[in-house]
Amino acid sequence: MLMLFKQRSLMAALFVFLFSMLAYSPESACQTAPIGPSLPVKTLGAGMHRIQAEVAATDSSRSRGLMFRKELAPNHGMLFVFEQANVQCFWMRNTPLPLSIAFILDDGTITNIADMAPMTENSHCSTAPVRYTLEMEQGWFAKRGITAGKKITGIQ
Repeated sequence: MLMLFKQRSLMAALFVFLFSMLAYSPESACQTAPIGPSLPVKTLGAGMHRIQAEVAATDSSRSRGLMFRKELAPNHGMLFVFEQANVQCFWMRNTPLPLSIAFILDDGTITNIADMAPMTENSHCSTAPVRYTLEMEQGWFAKRGITAGKKITGIQ
């Protein structure tokens, strides 16, 4: 009797596992949700515009960035925070979403903005040492008239 119970339990567990594997789709898992632990979100300002930015402040979160994301919610992006100001360079390996990146000084001033093509390894660098960068959907800054010299508030 015990042997029959163990066999049925094993069969039930196997059924649940197989069913969950069929229901899981890696593509759907990375549509909008971050992969791995969720990051803190900060509200930033760009003039009258509000941004909900995930904060990547560790080596691990900065390395992953927005890789594998296929879309961002409106007015959402990722703020990269570095320990000290340096010339920062970014690429788009494993990132299918076209992005624009703003390089930002300690006081929130944008030094330059670059549009980045998806799935490329072209470097996009700041024109000055910065501690912050902000990635948004490509064209987000241009559509709102946000250019070098403008400020992003709420970073600190």
